[in-house]
Amino acid sequence: MFRIWFERGLPPIYAHLIQDQAVAVGPGRLNPDVDLIAQAGAQAVIASSRVRYDGGFFDRAAHVCVVSRTGIGYDNISVDQATERGVAICVTPDAPTISTAEFAITLMLTVLRHVKSAEKMLRGTERRDFFSEYVGLEAHGLTLALIGVGRIGSRVAQVARALGMRVLAYDPFITPERARELDIELAPTLEFALGQGDVISLHVPLSPETRHLINAETIAQMKTGAYLVNTARGGLADQAALYRALTDGKLAGAGLDVFDPEPPEPGHPLLNLDNVVATPHIAGASMQSKDRLWEQAISQALMILRGERPPHLLNPQVLPRLAERRARALGNRVENSNVSSEKSPATDLRA
Repeated sequence: MFRIWFERGLPPIYAHLIQDQAVAVGPGRLNPDVDLIAQAGAQAVIASSRVRYDGGFFDRAAHVCVVSRTGIGYDNISVDQATERGVAICVTPDAPTISTAEFAITLMLTVLRHVKSAEKMLRGTERRDFFSEYVGLEAHGLTLALIGVGRIGSRVAQVARALGMRVLAYDPFITPERARELDIELAPTLEFALGQGDVISLHVPLSPETRHLINAETIAQMKTGAYLVNTARGGLADQAALYRALTDGKLAGAGLDVFDPEPPEPGHPLLNLDNVVATPHIAGASMQSKDRLWEQAISQALMILRGERPPHLLNPQVLPRLAERRARALGNRVENSNVSSEKSPATDLRA
């Protein structure tokens, strides 16, 4: 039986996914001690986003052959350092697409229609002329500027078009053919997209190049009265600059599912603004998407442990070394692996 460490703990309703193949080990807490993982002899980790998986982790957890993420992002995993040590890294890029795209649209409509401030008005004791005071906007006819048009961004584009929005996208990797297929316009530069958007929605991974993509300078390029939606990563936005823009009138509102760090402190300034709708990084966590996340993450980890090739392996170059690591981890002699070391099909991992 294989031994799998679950960073979040395996919910009982998903226990059947490892039945007769593996046992869940460890306390399943959000911040596991790497030494406990090593002591448990775990050969696989089903990872979330709160633990840093780097060379130090892999050196101490020497039995681990694979880290499989329940999500699309992997900014908390050093893929290069994992590869150097013969550890496979898998992600589940398709699982949260529908849920996250729908949530981005939900946040957009909620901030456009000023739902938070309208509810606050209704809960108050003062008699007011709600009709006259309400200043919500229709999405129809507005321009949505998408920054990133991968799996999630593409689905957001389709829904936005159905709402009657003009959809403009900035993404250096999207082809004109794909843009025509989605019926969207391509922006030549980020500055052009930001300047055109009534709503800017972020759908790019967090990297050194994209950290604080939204900052004082890029906010200045936006329309006065624009709205920002972020369901990708909190680090994409300089939160101090965003707060200033939301309080000085440059931006009319924001829908934020992500923060940096997470979770934000209860007194975080952005949480106290009436023009901000904030949620705790749950855009991709619908009941249906969690079914897909657990199933895909676990199945790929088991594939690696059985010597098979999973569909969303980030570092296929690890395969020649993986057979030896598997043999050591499982206590067997080195044997020929059934895993092909051919180049894997290209996988678009953009949000």
